[in-house]
Amino acid sequence: MWEFLPPQVRLRGAPRADERTARQLREDYERFRDGLPRPLEPYVLATYAINLASAYGGLRVKNPFGKASGQLSLAAHQVEKDAEAGLGFVVLKTVIAQDQQGEQSMREWAIPETRMLVERVRGRSGEEGWTVTWKGRGWYESFEAYRRLFDQALVLGRAAEMVVAPSVKYHLPTPQETSWKEEEYTFTTRALVETWSKHSKGLPMPLEKDFSPTLAGSERATQQTKILEWLERVPAFIHRAAPGKVCVGLKIFNTLFEDGFQLRMLEAIHAPAAGESRAEFFVYANRLFDPAKSFEGKMGVAYGGPDLSERNLSVLEKFLAGQGRPRDPAKLLPLSATGDIQSGRVAVEYLLRGASTFQMHTLFQLPDSEFAMKSGSKTEKALHRLLFHPQEGFLAWVLDLGRRLGWSSGLKVDEMAAWCRTNWNEVAQALRD
Repeated sequence: MWEFLPPQVRLRGAPRADERTARQLREDYERFRDGLPRPLEPYVLATYAINLASAYGGLRVKNPFGKASGQLSLAAHQVEKDAEAGLGFVVLKTVIAQDQQGEQSMREWAIPETRMLVERVRGRSGEEGWTVTWKGRGWYESFEAYRRLFDQALVLGRAAEMVVAPSVKYHLPTPQETSWKEEEYTFTTRALVETWSKHSKGLPMPLEKDFSPTLAGSERATQQTKILEWLERVPAFIHRAAPGKVCVGLKIFNTLFEDGFQLRMLEAIHAPAAGESRAEFFVYANRLFDPAKSFEGKMGVAYGGPDLSERNLSVLEKFLAGQGRPRDPAKLLPLSATGDIQSGRVAVEYLLRGASTFQMHTLFQLPDSEFAMKSGSKTEKALHRLLFHPQEGFLAWVLDLGRRLGWSSGLKVDEMAAWCRTNWNEVAQALRD
């Protein structure tokens, strides 16, 4: 198991605000218990001078909050509720790639969900949080059924100005394999682009290449050199399948190796020059894996909670600091953060490390007792909690940091993230003072 190395920079205590702003946040938090303001983003801009617009997968999103790929994005009715609630983007359940004959080299990941368990968990630091445990993995229906879902989701997303992206698990060779099943990359990518192009002609399709947390417990991921080979070669296979038509995002997984190897993975995806071998963005990082824990008779379970965000934040800040080597912030890939984002405060901690969007999953499964909003969908309740909570909310902490760091009013979220990537040392010093 990886060594526990907590992040050096954390947001502690309560956000600082003048009395007028603090009162406004308290009033809005109470007022919007019955429903968020519509439209949401113009209200936030007019009231707090915070522009929630950002970018995901090369596309503009109206706000930085999205649903991560999983069992909550495998049906059209789920996407419809997310669109109605006002999410910025949704990543669909991970489909297992196939070739033209329907063969899937990674078919062991096409397992249907069974019972899901939502439970409290205490991190190694003593902080409490939540985790969800389930047995299922990727999409288990037919590929054509996935394309139909993608088509329906794109219609729903477009009507609500919500970006929808597919997630794919392509062939990854084992340490014993020397060849790649490139036909899976070609067939699956082209088919998804064909569906995308019906709705978004001329725009590249954002696509997440899923390196799932269960890979950590697979024999495929036992050798560091093989993992680095995956990161090096996957973007080119996807780009080659549909040149100029796909914006590739690599969803990096938490391995069972130490943090030093996580940094090597991040270095590897940034190493290629612009071109077919370089991804356009990355997602960091999905759940931890405990090979000694069992669930419903299966040994080895992925989990989240405070340990996940602590590890992710720690690795990202070390990466930004450069570990003693100079780094050009302009060459860093856009980052979509995931992992234990159950409050606006944690989202802002990822923002400080360069994240311009935030993907959540567990948050949308918490019991209703965890939300102040008592009506509406779970997605709307989550947005209310994320944005308007007076002590833990995104708005409160962005306002605090904007004053401390000298941000001008009206900055978009991706502009804030770019500022943090460029000025990490200044960010770290301001939060230590």
